[in-house]
Amino acid sequence: MSKEIIRIANCSGFYGDKLSAAKDLVDGGPIDVLTGDYLAELTMTILFNQKLKRGEDKGYVGTFLKQIKDIAKDCKEKNIKVVTNAGGLNPSSMANEIEKILEDQSIDLKVAYLEGDDLMPRMDELSNNGEEFTNMDKDKPLQESGHHILTANAYLGAWGIKEALDLGADIVVCPRVTDAAVVIGPAAWKFNWKRDDYDALAGALAAGHIIECGCQATGGNYAFFKEVPSFDNVGYPIAEIKSDGSFYITKHENTGGLVSKGTVTAQLLYEISSPAYINPDVVAHFDTLKIEDISTNRVYVSGCRGSSPPNKHKVCINLAGGFRNGMEIILTGLDIEEKAEVFINTLFNSVGGKDQFDEVDINLHKTHKDNPSSNEEAMASLVISVKSKNPDLVGRLFSAKIIELALANIPGFFAQGGVKSNGPVIVYWPALVNSKYIKEIVHIDNKKIEVTPTSQLNFEETYYQREPNIIDEVELNDMIDIPFGKIYGTRSGDKGGCANLGVWAKNSKAYSYLYKYLTKEKLKELLPDLAEYKIDRYELNNINALNFYIHGILEDGISSNNRKDGQAKSLGEYLRAKLISVPSSIMEN
Repeated sequence: MSKEIIRIANCSGFYGDKLSAAKDLVDGGPIDVLTGDYLAELTMTILFNQKLKRGEDKGYVGTFLKQIKDIAKDCKEKNIKVVTNAGGLNPSSMANEIEKILEDQSIDLKVAYLEGDDLMPRMDELSNNGEEFTNMDKDKPLQESGHHILTANAYLGAWGIKEALDLGADIVVCPRVTDAAVVIGPAAWKFNWKRDDYDALAGALAAGHIIECGCQATGGNYAFFKEVPSFDNVGYPIAEIKSDGSFYITKHENTGGLVSKGTVTAQLLYEISSPAYINPDVVAHFDTLKIEDISTNRVYVSGCRGSSPPNKHKVCINLAGGFRNGMEIILTGLDIEEKAEVFINTLFNSVGGKDQFDEVDINLHKTHKDNPSSNEEAMASLVISVKSKNPDLVGRLFSAKIIELALANIPGFFAQGGVKSNGPVIVYWPALVNSKYIKEIVHIDNKKIEVTPTSQLNFEETYYQREPNIIDEVELNDMIDIPFGKIYGTRSGDKGGCANLGVWAKNSKAYSYLYKYLTKEKLKELLPDLAEYKIDRYELNNINALNFYIHGILEDGISSNNRKDGQAKSLGEYLRAKLISVPSSIMEN
Protein backbone atom coordinates (compact mmCIF):
# COMPACT_ATOMS: atom_id res chain seq x y z
CA MET A 1 0.00 0.00 0.00
CA SER A 2 1.36 3.39 -1.01
CA LYS A 3 1.96 6.00 1.69
CA GLU A 4 0.57 8.73 -0.55
CA ILE A 5 -2.69 7.18 -1.76
CA ILE A 6 -5.23 4.46 -1.05
CA ARG A 7 -6.64 2.66 -4.10
CA ILE A 8 -10.31 1.80 -3.60
CA ALA A 9 -12.12 -0.15 -6.32
CA ASN A 10 -15.86 -0.78 -6.49
CA CYS A 11 -17.09 -4.05 -8.00
CA SER A 12 -20.85 -3.52 -7.82
CA GLY A 13 -23.37 -0.75 -8.44
CA PHE A 14 -26.53 -2.78 -7.73
CA TYR A 15 -27.82 -6.21 -6.72
CA GLY A 16 -27.34 -8.13 -9.96
CA ASP A 17 -24.21 -6.43 -11.25
CA LYS A 18 -21.48 -8.41 -13.03
CA LEU A 19 -20.52 -11.38 -10.84
CA SER A 20 -16.93 -11.62 -12.09
CA ALA A 21 -16.19 -7.93 -11.44
CA ALA A 22 -14.76 -8.59 -7.97
CA LYS A 23 -12.19 -11.07 -9.26
CA ASP A 24 -11.46 -8.89 -12.28
CA LEU A 25 -10.55 -6.00 -10.00
CA VAL A 26 -8.52 -8.08 -7.56
CA ASP A 27 -6.54 -9.76 -10.36
CA GLY A 28 -6.42 -6.90 -12.86
CA GLY A 29 -3.99 -4.58 -11.11
CA PRO A 30 -2.98 -3.01 -7.80
CA ILE A 31 -5.80 -2.09 -5.38
CA ASP A 32 -5.85 -1.70 -1.60
CA VAL A 33 -9.57 -1.99 -0.88
CA LEU A 34 -12.40 -3.69 -2.73
CA THR A 35 -15.89 -2.32 -2.11
CA GLY A 36 -19.29 -3.50 -3.24
CA ASP A 37 -22.50 -1.46 -3.22
CA TYR A 38 -25.62 -3.63 -3.56
CA LEU A 39 -28.37 -1.77 -1.70
CA ALA A 40 -30.95 0.39 -3.43
CA GLU A 41 -34.12 1.35 -1.56
CA LEU A 42 -36.10 -1.39 -3.28
CA THR A 43 -33.37 -3.95 -2.56
CA MET A 44 -34.14 -3.71 1.16
CA THR A 45 -37.64 -4.99 0.46
CA ILE A 46 -36.31 -7.75 -1.79
CA LEU A 47 -34.12 -8.88 1.09
CA PHE A 48 -37.10 -8.62 3.47
CA ASN A 49 -39.09 -10.98 1.24
CA GLN A 50 -36.07 -13.26 1.13
CA LYS A 51 -36.14 -13.55 4.92
CA LEU A 52 -39.87 -14.29 4.88
CA LYS A 53 -39.54 -17.05 2.30
CA ARG A 54 -36.17 -18.58 3.26
CA GLY A 55 -35.80 -17.97 6.97
CA GLU A 56 -34.64 -15.42 9.53
CA ASP A 57 -31.02 -16.29 8.87
CA LYS A 58 -31.31 -14.83 5.34
CA GLY A 59 -31.80 -11.24 4.16
CA TYR A 60 -28.34 -10.59 2.72
CA VAL A 61 -26.91 -10.45 -0.81
CA GLY A 62 -26.10 -14.07 -1.54
CA THR A 63 -24.15 -13.40 -4.71
CA PHE A 64 -21.47 -11.65 -2.67
CA LEU A 65 -20.65 -14.99 -1.02
CA LYS A 66 -19.85 -16.41 -4.45
CA GLN A 67 -17.54 -13.44 -5.05
CA ILE A 68 -15.79 -13.98 -1.71
CA LYS A 69 -15.13 -17.62 -2.62
CA ASP A 70 -13.40 -16.41 -5.79
CA ILE A 71 -11.26 -13.68 -4.27
CA ALA A 72 -10.48 -14.59 -0.64
CA LYS A 73 -7.15 -16.28 -1.37
CA ASP A 74 -5.92 -13.44 -3.58
CA CYS A 75 -7.08 -10.81 -1.07
CA LYS A 76 -5.03 -12.55 1.61
CA GLU A 77 -1.93 -12.74 -0.58
CA LYS A 78 -2.22 -9.15 -1.79
CA ASN A 79 -3.37 -7.66 1.54
CA ILE A 80 -6.58 -6.29 0.01
CA LYS A 81 -9.29 -5.19 2.43
CA VAL A 82 -12.96 -5.80 1.54
CA VAL A 83 -15.80 -3.49 2.62
CA THR A 84 -19.36 -4.07 1.47
CA ASN A 85 -22.98 -3.31 2.32
CA ALA A 86 -23.99 -6.78 1.12
CA GLY A 87 -25.01 -7.59 4.71
CA GLY A 88 -28.34 -5.94 3.96
CA LEU A 89 -30.88 -6.86 6.63
CA ASN A 90 -28.70 -9.55 8.22
CA PRO A 91 -25.00 -8.64 8.39
CA SER A 92 -24.33 -11.09 11.24
CA SER A 93 -25.54 -14.07 9.19
CA MET A 94 -23.50 -12.97 6.21
CA ALA A 95 -20.41 -12.59 8.39
CA ASN A 96 -20.94 -16.13 9.69
CA GLU A 97 -21.24 -17.47 6.14
CA ILE A 98 -18.05 -15.68 5.10
CA GLU A 99 -16.19 -17.18 8.05
CA LYS A 100 -17.33 -20.66 6.96
CA ILE A 101 -15.99 -19.98 3.46
CA LEU A 102 -12.65 -18.82 4.87
CA GLU A 103 -12.45 -21.88 7.14
CA ASP A 104 -13.20 -24.22 4.23
CA GLN A 105 -10.40 -22.61 2.23
CA SER A 106 -8.03 -22.43 5.24
CA ILE A 107 -7.62 -18.69 4.81
CA ASP A 108 -6.90 -16.55 7.87
CA LEU A 109 -8.81 -13.30 7.42
CA LYS A 110 -10.53 -11.35 10.18
CA VAL A 111 -14.23 -10.62 9.60
CA ALA A 112 -16.16 -7.80 11.26
CA TYR A 113 -19.75 -6.73 10.85
CA LEU A 114 -21.77 -3.65 11.68
CA GLU A 115 -25.25 -3.21 13.13
CA GLY A 116 -27.35 -0.34 14.35
CA ASP A 117 -29.29 0.61 11.25
CA ASP A 118 -32.40 -1.50 11.90
CA LEU A 119 -35.03 0.68 13.57
CA MET A 120 -37.94 -1.77 13.27
CA PRO A 121 -37.74 -3.03 16.88
CA ARG A 122 -37.63 0.58 18.08
CA MET A 123 -40.31 2.28 15.98
CA ASP A 124 -42.87 2.45 18.79
CA GLU A 125 -40.25 3.73 21.24
CA LEU A 126 -39.04 6.37 18.80
CA SER A 127 -42.59 7.46 17.98
CA ASN A 128 -43.34 7.81 21.69
CA ASN A 129 -40.25 10.02 21.95
CA GLY A 130 -41.67 12.40 19.34
CA GLU A 131 -40.13 11.05 16.13
CA GLU A 132 -42.81 11.42 13.44
CA PHE A 133 -40.78 10.06 10.51
CA THR A 134 -42.18 12.76 8.26
CA ASN A 135 -41.89 11.98 4.55
CA MET A 136 -39.11 14.23 3.23
CA ASP A 137 -40.86 14.70 -0.12
CA LYS A 138 -44.49 14.94 0.98
CA ASP A 139 -44.10 16.61 4.40
CA LYS A 140 -46.49 14.02 5.84
CA PRO A 141 -45.97 12.07 9.10
CA LEU A 142 -45.68 8.30 8.91
CA GLN A 143 -48.85 7.68 10.93
CA GLU A 144 -50.86 9.26 8.11
CA SER A 145 -49.49 6.87 5.49
CA GLY A 146 -52.15 4.26 6.17
CA HIS A 147 -49.69 1.47 5.34
CA HIS A 148 -47.96 -1.30 7.27
CA ILE A 149 -44.19 -0.92 7.84
CA LEU A 150 -42.01 -3.61 6.29
CA THR A 151 -38.51 -2.24 6.89
CA ALA A 152 -36.99 0.83 8.56
CA ASN A 153 -33.25 1.30 8.26
CA ALA A 154 -31.13 4.33 9.09
CA TYR A 155 -28.28 5.17 6.73
CA LEU A 156 -25.18 4.68 8.88
CA GLY A 157 -21.93 6.49 8.26
CA ALA A 158 -18.28 5.56 7.89
CA TRP A 159 -16.81 5.64 11.39
CA GLY A 160 -17.89 2.13 12.32
CA ILE A 161 -16.06 0.91 9.22
CA LYS A 162 -12.92 2.82 10.25
CA GLU A 163 -13.16 1.36 13.76
CA ALA A 164 -13.37 -2.17 12.35
CA LEU A 165 -10.34 -1.58 10.12
CA ASP A 166 -8.43 -0.01 13.02
CA LEU A 167 -9.02 -3.24 14.96
CA GLY A 168 -7.55 -5.34 12.21
CA ALA A 169 -10.58 -6.37 10.17
CA ASP A 170 -9.85 -7.67 6.67
CA ILE A 171 -13.49 -7.96 5.62
CA VAL A 172 -16.13 -5.54 6.90
CA VAL A 173 -19.76 -6.51 6.33
CA CYS A 174 -22.14 -3.57 6.56
CA PRO A 175 -25.90 -3.21 6.70
CA ARG A 176 -27.66 -0.10 5.32
CA VAL A 177 -24.82 2.43 5.30
CA THR A 178 -24.67 5.36 2.92
CA ASP A 179 -23.37 4.34 -0.48
CA ALA A 180 -20.22 6.42 -0.06
CA ALA A 181 -19.50 5.21 3.49
CA VAL A 182 -17.73 2.09 2.18
CA VAL A 183 -15.19 4.46 0.57
CA ILE A 184 -15.00 7.14 3.28
CA GLY A 185 -14.31 4.57 6.01
CA PRO A 186 -11.20 3.02 4.41
CA ALA A 187 -9.84 6.46 3.44
CA ALA A 188 -10.31 7.73 7.01
CA TRP A 189 -8.57 4.57 8.28
CA LYS A 190 -5.64 4.95 5.88
CA PHE A 191 -4.92 8.57 6.73
CA ASN A 192 -6.25 8.53 10.31
CA TRP A 193 -8.56 11.46 9.60
CA LYS A 194 -10.27 13.13 12.52
CA ARG A 195 -14.00 13.59 12.77
CA ASP A 196 -13.75 17.27 11.85
CA ASP A 197 -11.39 16.88 8.86
CA TYR A 198 -14.38 17.96 6.82
CA ASP A 199 -12.66 18.92 3.59
CA ALA A 200 -10.81 15.60 3.37
CA LEU A 201 -13.96 13.69 4.27
CA ALA A 202 -15.92 15.65 1.67
CA GLY A 203 -13.41 14.65 -0.97
CA ALA A 204 -13.75 10.98 -0.03
CA LEU A 205 -17.53 11.36 -0.13
CA ALA A 206 -17.29 12.73 -3.66
CA ALA A 207 -15.03 9.81 -4.62
CA GLY A 208 -17.47 7.35 -3.09
CA HIS A 209 -20.40 8.91 -4.92
CA ILE A 210 -18.57 8.74 -8.24
CA ILE A 211 -17.59 5.06 -8.00
CA GLU A 212 -20.66 3.75 -6.12
CA CYS A 213 -22.56 2.90 -9.32
CA GLY A 214 -19.76 0.94 -10.88
CA CYS A 215 -19.46 1.29 -14.64
CA GLN A 216 -21.54 4.48 -14.77
CA ALA A 217 -18.24 6.23 -13.95
CA THR A 218 -16.33 4.38 -16.66
CA GLY A 219 -18.45 4.98 -19.73
CA GLY A 220 -21.66 3.14 -18.92
CA ASN A 221 -24.89 5.06 -19.56
CA TYR A 222 -22.76 7.95 -20.83
CA ALA A 223 -24.57 10.56 -22.94
CA PHE A 224 -21.72 10.91 -25.44
CA PHE A 225 -21.39 7.15 -25.80
CA LYS A 226 -19.71 7.48 -29.21
CA GLU A 227 -16.62 8.73 -27.34
CA VAL A 228 -16.29 5.38 -25.57
CA PRO A 229 -13.70 3.25 -27.45
CA SER A 230 -15.26 -0.07 -26.51
CA PHE A 231 -18.14 -1.43 -24.46
CA ASP A 232 -16.59 -4.87 -24.31
CA ASN A 233 -15.46 -5.74 -20.78
CA VAL A 234 -16.05 -2.23 -19.43
CA GLY A 235 -13.67 -1.63 -16.54
CA TYR A 236 -14.92 -0.89 -13.04
CA PRO A 237 -13.88 2.37 -11.36
CA ILE A 238 -10.95 2.89 -9.01
CA ALA A 239 -10.55 5.93 -6.76
CA GLU A 240 -6.98 6.75 -5.75
CA ILE A 241 -7.51 8.99 -2.73
CA LYS A 242 -4.83 11.27 -1.26
CA SER A 243 -4.45 12.42 2.32
CA ASP A 244 -6.15 15.79 1.63
CA GLY A 245 -9.22 14.10 0.12
CA SER A 246 -8.38 14.88 -3.49
CA PHE A 247 -8.40 11.85 -5.73
CA TYR A 248 -7.90 10.29 -9.14
CA ILE A 249 -10.56 8.23 -10.90
CA THR A 250 -9.22 5.51 -13.17
CA LYS A 251 -9.71 1.86 -14.13
CA HIS A 252 -7.50 -1.12 -14.80
CA GLU A 253 -5.55 -1.23 -18.04
CA ASN A 254 -6.72 -3.48 -20.85
CA THR A 255 -10.39 -2.94 -20.04
CA GLY A 256 -13.11 -1.32 -22.11
CA GLY A 257 -15.06 1.79 -21.26
CA LEU A 258 -13.78 5.31 -20.67
CA VAL A 259 -12.76 7.49 -17.74
CA SER A 260 -12.91 11.16 -18.70
CA LYS A 261 -13.90 14.52 -17.32
CA GLY A 262 -17.28 13.89 -18.96
CA THR A 263 -17.94 10.45 -17.46
CA VAL A 264 -16.93 11.66 -14.00
CA THR A 265 -19.08 14.80 -14.31
CA ALA A 266 -22.04 12.70 -15.39
CA GLN A 267 -21.79 10.39 -12.39
CA LEU A 268 -21.24 13.26 -9.97
CA LEU A 269 -24.63 14.61 -11.10
CA TYR A 270 -26.39 11.26 -10.69
CA GLU A 271 -29.15 10.97 -8.08
CA ILE A 272 -28.44 14.22 -6.26
CA SER A 273 -30.60 17.18 -5.35
CA SER A 274 -28.74 20.15 -3.84
CA PRO A 275 -24.99 20.38 -4.51
CA ALA A 276 -24.67 20.31 -0.71
CA TYR A 277 -24.61 16.51 -0.57
CA ILE A 278 -25.56 15.35 2.90
CA ASN A 279 -23.96 12.39 4.67
CA PRO A 280 -24.04 11.50 8.38
CA ASP A 281 -20.26 12.15 8.52
CA VAL A 282 -19.96 15.36 6.48
CA VAL A 283 -21.74 17.63 4.03
CA ALA A 284 -19.82 17.71 0.74
CA HIS A 285 -20.27 20.77 -1.45
CA PHE A 286 -20.17 19.46 -5.00
CA ASP A 287 -20.30 23.03 -6.34
CA THR A 288 -16.75 23.66 -5.08
CA LEU A 289 -14.70 20.85 -6.57
CA LYS A 290 -12.66 20.80 -9.78
CA ILE A 291 -12.56 17.99 -12.35
CA GLU A 292 -9.56 17.70 -14.70
CA ASP A 293 -8.47 15.28 -17.41
CA ILE A 294 -4.90 14.23 -16.51
CA SER A 295 -4.25 11.56 -19.11
CA THR A 296 -6.09 8.79 -20.90
CA ASN A 297 -8.53 7.17 -18.47
CA ARG A 298 -7.26 9.25 -15.57
CA VAL A 299 -9.19 12.16 -14.04
CA TYR A 300 -8.22 14.32 -11.05
CA VAL A 301 -10.84 15.72 -8.67
CA SER A 302 -9.82 18.27 -6.06
CA GLY A 303 -10.99 21.13 -3.90
CA CYS A 304 -14.23 19.70 -2.53
CA ARG A 305 -15.16 21.65 0.58
CA GLY A 306 -16.90 20.07 3.55
CA SER A 307 -19.16 21.18 6.39
CA SER A 308 -20.40 19.71 9.65
CA PRO A 309 -22.86 16.83 9.28
CA PRO A 310 -26.51 17.36 10.26
CA ASN A 311 -27.93 16.11 13.55
CA LYS A 312 -30.38 13.79 11.82
CA HIS A 313 -29.93 10.50 9.98
CA LYS A 314 -31.89 9.60 6.88
CA VAL A 315 -34.11 6.55 7.23
CA CYS A 316 -35.23 4.24 4.43
CA ILE A 317 -38.74 3.05 5.32
CA ASN A 318 -40.58 0.61 3.05
CA LEU A 319 -44.32 0.20 3.45
CA ALA A 320 -46.75 -2.42 2.22
CA GLY A 321 -48.82 -0.36 -0.22
CA GLY A 322 -51.47 -2.88 -1.20
CA PHE A 323 -51.72 -4.66 -4.54
CA ARG A 324 -51.70 -3.70 -8.20
CA ASN A 325 -52.79 -5.07 -11.54
CA GLY A 326 -53.24 -3.74 -15.02
CA MET A 327 -52.36 -4.10 -18.66
CA GLU A 328 -51.03 -2.23 -21.66
CA ILE A 329 -53.57 -2.20 -24.50
CA ILE A 330 -52.38 -1.36 -28.01
CA LEU A 331 -54.68 0.90 -30.03
CA THR A 332 -54.11 1.11 -33.77
CA GLY A 333 -55.08 3.38 -36.64
CA LEU A 334 -57.93 5.89 -36.65
CA ASP A 335 -59.95 7.36 -33.77
CA ILE A 336 -57.39 6.52 -31.08
CA GLU A 337 -58.95 8.66 -28.33
CA GLU A 338 -62.46 7.36 -29.06
CA LYS A 339 -61.22 3.76 -28.99
CA ALA A 340 -59.55 4.40 -25.63
CA GLU A 341 -62.74 5.89 -24.19
CA VAL A 342 -64.85 2.94 -25.38
CA PHE A 343 -62.45 0.38 -23.93
CA ILE A 344 -62.07 2.17 -20.57
CA ASN A 345 -65.81 2.61 -20.08
CA THR A 346 -66.60 -0.98 -21.01
CA LEU A 347 -63.87 -2.41 -18.76
CA PHE A 348 -64.81 -0.51 -15.62
CA ASN A 349 -68.54 -1.05 -16.14
CA SER A 350 -67.82 -4.79 -16.27
CA VAL A 351 -65.87 -4.83 -13.00
CA GLY A 352 -68.26 -2.64 -10.99
CA GLY A 353 -66.81 0.87 -11.48
CA LYS A 354 -63.66 2.78 -10.60
CA ASP A 355 -64.69 3.86 -7.11
CA GLN A 356 -64.07 0.45 -5.55
CA PHE A 357 -60.31 0.76 -6.15
CA ASP A 358 -57.93 2.77 -3.98
CA GLU A 359 -56.26 4.18 -7.08
CA VAL A 360 -56.92 4.06 -10.81
CA ASP A 361 -54.22 5.22 -13.20
CA ILE A 362 -54.94 5.58 -16.92
CA ASN A 363 -52.40 6.84 -19.45
CA LEU A 364 -52.87 7.14 -23.20
CA HIS A 365 -49.54 7.43 -25.01
CA LYS A 366 -50.27 8.82 -28.48
CA THR A 367 -47.27 7.42 -30.30
CA HIS A 368 -49.17 6.80 -33.53
CA LYS A 369 -48.51 8.75 -36.74
CA ASP A 370 -50.77 9.98 -39.51
CA ASN A 371 -50.37 8.04 -42.76
CA PRO A 372 -48.09 5.46 -41.08
CA SER A 373 -45.38 3.73 -43.09
CA SER A 374 -45.38 0.63 -40.87
CA ASN A 375 -47.82 -1.24 -38.67
CA GLU A 376 -45.93 -0.06 -35.58
CA GLU A 377 -46.21 3.61 -36.60
CA ALA A 378 -50.00 3.27 -36.43
CA MET A 379 -49.96 2.17 -32.76
CA ALA A 380 -50.71 4.02 -29.54
CA SER A 381 -50.49 2.63 -26.02
CA LEU A 382 -53.23 2.63 -23.38
CA VAL A 383 -51.90 1.68 -19.94
CA ILE A 384 -54.47 0.91 -17.26
CA SER A 385 -53.45 0.22 -13.67
CA VAL A 386 -55.51 -0.30 -10.52
CA LYS A 387 -54.42 -0.51 -6.88
CA SER A 388 -56.23 -1.82 -3.80
CA LYS A 389 -55.52 -3.12 -0.33
CA ASN A 390 -57.85 -5.99 -1.25
CA PRO A 391 -55.87 -8.42 -3.44
CA ASP A 392 -59.06 -10.02 -4.75
CA LEU A 393 -60.16 -6.78 -6.42
CA VAL A 394 -56.96 -6.53 -8.45
CA GLY A 395 -56.25 -10.19 -8.95
CA ARG A 396 -56.97 -12.67 -11.69
CA LEU A 397 -60.58 -11.51 -12.08
CA PHE A 398 -59.48 -8.04 -13.19
CA SER A 399 -57.06 -9.53 -15.73
CA ALA A 400 -59.78 -11.88 -16.95
CA LYS A 401 -62.19 -8.99 -17.51
CA ILE A 402 -59.65 -7.31 -19.79
CA ILE A 403 -59.11 -10.48 -21.79
CA GLU A 404 -62.87 -11.01 -22.10
CA LEU A 405 -63.01 -7.86 -24.22
CA ALA A 406 -60.55 -9.20 -26.78
CA LEU A 407 -63.29 -10.17 -29.25
CA ALA A 408 -66.03 -7.91 -27.96
CA ASN A 409 -64.75 -4.36 -28.07
CA ILE A 410 -62.58 -2.10 -30.23
CA PRO A 411 -61.15 -3.15 -33.61
CA GLY A 412 -57.51 -4.22 -33.73
CA PHE A 413 -57.41 -5.10 -30.03
CA PHE A 414 -54.29 -6.73 -28.63
CA ALA A 415 -52.48 -6.46 -25.32
CA GLN A 416 -48.75 -5.90 -24.81
CA GLY A 417 -48.60 -7.41 -21.36
CA GLY A 418 -49.21 -6.76 -17.71
CA VAL A 419 -48.29 -3.65 -15.74
CA LYS A 420 -44.83 -3.95 -14.23
CA SER A 421 -44.61 -5.53 -10.78
CA ASN A 422 -48.08 -6.99 -10.76
CA GLY A 423 -48.85 -7.95 -7.17
CA PRO A 424 -47.73 -6.25 -3.91
CA VAL A 425 -46.83 -2.58 -4.14
CA ILE A 426 -43.95 -1.25 -2.04
CA VAL A 427 -44.18 2.37 -0.93
CA TYR A 428 -40.85 4.09 -0.31
CA TRP A 429 -40.98 6.52 2.62
CA PRO A 430 -37.83 8.65 3.10
CA ALA A 431 -37.65 10.20 6.54
CA LEU A 432 -35.28 11.58 9.18
CA VAL A 433 -34.54 10.54 12.73
CA ASN A 434 -32.59 12.39 15.42
CA SER A 435 -29.01 11.13 15.38
CA LYS A 436 -28.99 10.81 19.18
CA TYR A 437 -30.92 7.59 18.70
CA ILE A 438 -28.30 6.10 16.36
CA LYS A 439 -25.30 3.98 17.36
CA GLU A 440 -23.06 2.14 14.92
CA ILE A 441 -22.16 -1.17 16.55
CA VAL A 442 -18.98 -2.95 15.45
CA HIS A 443 -18.75 -6.70 16.05
CA ILE A 444 -15.18 -8.02 15.92
CA ASP A 445 -13.24 -10.65 17.88
CA ASN A 446 -16.38 -11.44 19.91
CA LYS A 447 -16.47 -7.83 21.07
CA LYS A 448 -19.04 -5.06 20.55
CA ILE A 449 -17.88 -1.48 20.13
CA GLU A 450 -20.34 1.41 19.97
CA VAL A 451 -19.54 4.29 17.63
CA THR A 452 -21.33 7.60 18.18
CA PRO A 453 -22.31 9.80 15.20
CA THR A 454 -20.18 12.92 14.75
CA SER A 455 -23.14 15.28 15.27
CA GLN A 456 -23.52 13.94 18.82
CA LEU A 457 -19.95 14.83 19.76
CA ASN A 458 -18.66 18.21 20.86
CA PHE A 459 -17.36 19.59 17.58
CA GLU A 460 -17.75 23.19 16.50
CA GLU A 461 -20.32 23.48 13.73
CA THR A 462 -19.05 24.84 10.44
CA TYR A 463 -20.81 25.47 7.15
CA TYR A 464 -19.00 26.42 3.99
CA GLN A 465 -20.52 29.30 2.03
CA ARG A 466 -19.58 29.39 -1.62
CA GLU A 467 -18.93 32.75 -3.23
CA PRO A 468 -21.43 33.52 -6.00
CA ASN A 469 -20.13 33.15 -9.55
CA ILE A 470 -20.55 35.72 -12.30
CA ILE A 471 -21.79 34.06 -15.50
CA ASP A 472 -20.63 35.62 -18.75
CA GLU A 473 -23.22 36.91 -21.21
CA VAL A 474 -23.50 35.24 -24.61
CA GLU A 475 -24.45 37.28 -27.66
CA LEU A 476 -27.63 35.90 -29.18
CA ASN A 477 -26.73 36.13 -32.84
CA ASP A 478 -26.25 33.70 -35.69
CA MET A 479 -28.76 31.32 -34.08
CA ILE A 480 -28.88 27.74 -35.32
CA ASP A 481 -31.20 24.83 -34.56
CA ILE A 482 -29.56 21.72 -33.08
CA PRO A 483 -30.56 18.77 -30.92
CA PHE A 484 -30.01 19.64 -27.25
CA GLY A 485 -27.70 16.65 -26.93
CA LYS A 486 -25.37 17.90 -29.63
CA ILE A 487 -23.45 19.93 -27.07
CA TYR A 488 -25.10 19.11 -23.72
CA GLY A 489 -24.75 15.92 -21.74
CA THR A 490 -27.31 14.64 -19.26
CA ARG A 491 -27.61 12.04 -16.52
CA SER A 492 -30.92 11.30 -14.80
CA GLY A 493 -32.18 8.89 -12.16
CA ASP A 494 -34.49 8.24 -9.24
CA LYS A 495 -34.49 9.75 -5.77
CA GLY A 496 -37.32 7.83 -4.12
CA GLY A 497 -40.53 9.37 -5.46
CA CYS A 498 -38.59 12.19 -7.11
CA ALA A 499 -36.11 12.29 -9.97
CA ASN A 500 -33.05 14.29 -10.81
CA LEU A 501 -31.93 15.51 -14.20
CA GLY A 502 -28.34 16.69 -14.36
CA VAL A 503 -27.20 18.69 -17.40
CA TRP A 504 -23.68 19.79 -18.25
CA ALA A 505 -21.99 21.72 -21.03
CA LYS A 506 -18.84 20.77 -22.87
CA ASN A 507 -17.38 24.28 -22.71
CA SER A 508 -17.81 27.47 -20.70
CA LYS A 509 -19.54 29.41 -23.52
CA ALA A 510 -22.12 26.65 -23.91
CA TYR A 511 -22.66 26.72 -20.16
CA SER A 512 -23.16 30.49 -20.11
CA TYR A 513 -25.95 30.03 -22.63
CA LEU A 514 -27.37 27.03 -20.76
CA TYR A 515 -27.37 28.95 -17.48
CA LYS A 516 -29.67 31.66 -18.85
CA TYR A 517 -31.64 29.47 -21.26
CA LEU A 518 -32.62 26.38 -19.30
CA THR A 519 -34.85 27.76 -16.57
CA LYS A 520 -37.39 25.62 -14.77
CA GLU A 521 -40.06 27.10 -16.99
CA LYS A 522 -38.09 26.36 -20.15
CA LEU A 523 -37.53 22.77 -19.05
CA LYS A 524 -41.28 22.32 -18.67
CA GLU A 525 -41.80 23.85 -22.10
CA LEU A 526 -39.30 21.44 -23.67
CA LEU A 527 -40.68 18.46 -21.74
CA PRO A 528 -44.41 19.19 -21.38
CA ASP A 529 -45.06 16.03 -19.37
CA LEU A 530 -43.13 17.66 -16.49
CA ALA A 531 -45.51 20.63 -16.37
CA GLU A 532 -47.50 19.43 -13.34
CA TYR A 533 -44.50 18.82 -11.10
CA LYS A 534 -42.61 21.13 -8.78
CA ILE A 535 -39.01 21.49 -9.98
CA ASP A 536 -35.95 22.83 -8.14
CA ARG A 537 -32.95 24.11 -10.09
CA TYR A 538 -29.42 24.02 -8.70
CA GLU A 539 -26.28 25.49 -10.26
CA LEU A 540 -22.87 23.82 -10.25
CA ASN A 541 -20.96 26.51 -12.11
CA ASN A 542 -17.63 24.89 -11.19
CA ILE A 543 -18.32 21.98 -13.55
CA ASN A 544 -20.53 23.85 -16.05
CA ALA A 545 -23.61 21.99 -14.85
CA LEU A 546 -27.20 22.42 -13.71
CA ASN A 547 -29.24 19.96 -11.73
CA PHE A 548 -33.03 19.77 -11.77
CA TYR A 549 -34.91 17.99 -9.00
CA ILE A 550 -38.41 16.92 -10.07
CA HIS A 551 -40.73 16.32 -7.13
CA GLY A 552 -43.24 13.48 -7.12
CA ILE A 553 -42.75 12.29 -10.70
CA LEU A 554 -42.03 8.73 -9.48
CA GLU A 555 -44.95 8.75 -7.01
CA ASP A 556 -43.97 6.56 -4.02
CA GLY A 557 -40.83 5.07 -5.54
CA ILE A 558 -39.78 2.55 -8.15
CA SER A 559 -42.18 -0.18 -7.08
CA SER A 560 -45.25 2.03 -6.84
CA ASN A 561 -45.26 4.12 -10.03
CA ASN A 562 -46.69 3.18 -13.41
CA ARG A 563 -44.21 4.99 -15.62
CA LYS A 564 -42.70 2.93 -18.39
CA ASP A 565 -39.34 4.15 -17.09
CA GLY A 566 -39.96 3.89 -13.37
CA GLN A 567 -36.43 5.03 -12.44
CA ALA A 568 -36.26 8.09 -14.75
CA LYS A 569 -33.12 6.72 -16.39
CA SER A 570 -34.23 7.91 -19.84
CA LEU A 571 -35.34 11.40 -18.82
CA GLY A 572 -31.98 12.93 -19.74
CA GLU A 573 -31.93 11.36 -23.20
CA TYR A 574 -35.47 12.60 -23.74
CA LEU A 575 -34.22 16.15 -23.18
CA ARG A 576 -31.20 15.59 -25.44
CA ALA A 577 -33.52 14.68 -28.31
CA LYS A 578 -35.27 18.07 -28.27
CA LEU A 579 -34.43 20.70 -30.91
CA ILE A 580 -33.27 24.06 -29.53
CA SER A 581 -31.91 27.30 -30.97
CA VAL A 582 -28.40 28.29 -29.89
CA PRO A 583 -25.85 30.88 -31.00
CA SER A 584 -23.24 29.28 -33.26
CA SER A 585 -20.44 30.74 -31.10
CA ILE A 586 -21.06 28.16 -28.35
CA MET A 587 -20.41 25.20 -30.63
CA GLU A 588 -16.68 25.16 -29.95
CA ASN A 589 -15.34 21.91 -28.49
